[in-house]
Amino acid sequence: MEFVLFTSAFCEPCLQTRGVLAEAARLVPVASVVEFDVARHTDVAEAAHIRSTPTVVVVDAGGTEVFRATGVPTLSQVLVAAAKAV
Repeated sequence: MEFVLFTSAFCEPCLQTRGVLAEAARLVPVASVVEFDVARHTDVAEAAHIRSTPTVVVVDAGGTEVFRATGVPTLSQVLVAAAKAV
């Protein structure tokens, strides 16, 4: 399972989201966090239909998106999404 984070360089909410995802990954050891800066990875961001940052996408082991949040998600939201992805 992956927590995919799309960020931009001067995004204060992105910093907060990193913290939420770090804690979620600590609590869900099978999860990894992958981060893409939308300015550096425009192709990935466009393919994922990212319109604003931060955006978090939770992807299950099969590559299926099970959750998407624009803005800072709560830890509870991410953990519920992780449960759906298992």
